[in-house]
Parts: sequence; structure tokens; C-alpha cells
Amino acid sequence: MTAFAFDAYVTAALFERSGRAAFALGDGTVRFETGETVEAHPNGSVQCAAPHPSGEGVVTGGDDGRLVWSKADGAVELADARGRWIDAVAAAPETGLIAYAVGKEARVLDAKDAAFARVFAHERSVADLAFDAKGRKLACATYGGAAVWFARIAEQKPQTLKWAGSHVGVVWSPDGKFLVTAMQENALHGWRLSDAKDMRMGGYPAKIKSLSFLAKGMLLATSGANGAVVWQFTGNNGPMGKEAAEIGHDESAMVTRVSGAPDKTVLAAGLDDGRLWVADLKTSKLERVKAEKGAAVTALSLSPKADRLAWGDEDGGAGVLAVAV
Repeated sequence: MTAFAFDAYVTAALFERSGRAAFALGDGTVRFETGETVEAHPNGSVQCAAPHPSGEGVVTGGDDGRLVWSKADGAVELADARGRWIDAVAAAPETGLIAYAVGKEARVLDAKDAAFARVFAHERSVADLAFDAKGRKLACATYGGAAVWFARIAEQKPQTLKWAGSHVGVVWSPDGKFLVTAMQENALHGWRLSDAKDMRMGGYPAKIKSLSFLAKGMLLATSGANGAVVWQFTGNNGPMGKEAAEIGHDESAMVTRVSGAPDKTVLAAGLDDGRLWVADLKTSKLERVKAEKGAAVTALSLSPKADRLAWGDEDGGAGVLAVAV
């Protein structure tokens, strides 16, 4: 394992398409595993991050109101929200679109067209964003549910998915049939988009801060319990009527982050005591790839080939390690 000590909260650990790891930090910098440091937000901290749609570098949103594209050779400002915080960012490699949340607005840019801009307004603040697999639709998590927009259309009414409470995270199923949100309470909520049928997915002992589909969309893994909670998304009904499984249960710790391989049954998890494990859900093999304890894991990502794992914690510890399960 290659280890780092950054002395700043690790907001995100991501991989470029080439397989190189990058870390977005609370001190406003983006650090690459090859040694480069980019001052993305000199007067602020990184609040959110996503891989750039091109596959090169990282897009970050900061509490300085700036949206920045950081590559190993420097940073480029993509947008300035004039001092307002950027709380969420999402990118779509398929269409080159980048979305970011500023208060009650979801704003969309095109990485290949500087003149393109869309603004989608909501009644309450937008907490999280996600593009569907084709990069054409944008889901926004907010208070009272979620809104789904066609990302390129200027004048429209969104598909509104209602459920009482504050929704703070959002993810699409890869086939585009289901949308799932993490709530401020200890629960998920989901919708089948064809008929907006609700899916209640509760029973969690803690808040769910991380969601990841894997196995070609057949499984959804989440944090928020003593193990990684895994829901089945097979068939037309998804997880409706099915019970979740719990992987890697450990009474002494809670899972804080998960990352699944899109096309494989490989799942990685980070714990609140600093440990990491990787499992193959097909063979039930689980390997504790970082056994030493430390600060809570705050960032986790499998590489595009699912052969490497990047992680970071709340004290600035971070690393990249090989995966073989």
C-alpha cells in the first residue's frame, strides 16, 4: 500500500480514467498519487468532488463558491457562484455534462461547450445530484423528495418524486428504472420511475452517507450499519418485498463508506475505526486489506478496473492499495 499523510480532512478519493488516484481535501487542495498538489480552492475547502467527464482530473466544489477542474498540471475555474457554497457535484462522461448544487438551484454546464448553461430551481435546498447512466437526466435530492430533470432542456417541469423528510443523497440504478435517496433519518427511500411506486428501505442503526451500485446494477450497497447493507435490484420490482443482506458485520465498528465495482461483484468498505475490507459477493471471500485502526474513513473508491482502492480519513490519512479478491 502507498500511504499518505495530508493533515486535512479527505473529502473524496477518486480515480482518473487512467487509473491514477486523486484526493480532494478540506484544505482546498487536490493531491495526486504521483505527487502533484493543485491549489484548487486557495481561500476555502473542498465540499464535494467528482471525476471530470473527460476522465482526466477532478471537478471540485468549494465553500468559496467556485467550481474548479484540477489536473496534475494545474486548475481551471469552471464557474463562480459568488461566494455561495457548492454542496454537491456530479459529472456525466457519456454527455460531458457537469452539474453542481448552489442553494436551491441545480446548475448544469457542458465541458465541451462553454456557452451552454442550465439552471433548475427548487423550493428547498438541493443536497445531492446524480446523472443517470446515459447522462441525459439529472436527479436532485431535496426536502420532501427528489426531482428528475432532462439535463439539456431549458424550460420544463421536472418529474417530482415525493416522500416526507429531508433527502440528502441520491443514486440511479444503472438501468434507469429506479431512483434511491438517503434520508436525514436512518433510512433509504426509493421509487420505481415507471409508476413512481414507493420503496421503503429502513432498519438502519445510523445515517447512510454512502451508496454504490455494483454487479451490473443487480445490487445496491450502502453504509449505515455494522456491515455493508446490500439490497437486490433484480426483476421489475427491485428490492420491493426482499430483505437486505449485511456483509462483513462487526459489532465493534460501523461502515462509513462503500464502493462497488460496476460490472463485478466486488465491494469495498471503510469503517469508522479506520479499517478497510474488500469482498467478492459471489464467492463470499472477504479480505481485510487495512487491519490497523485509525480515524474514520471519509472517502473510498475502487479504480475503473476494480484492481486498486483509494481511501482517505477525517484526519488526513490516505492511501492506495492493490485489490485481489
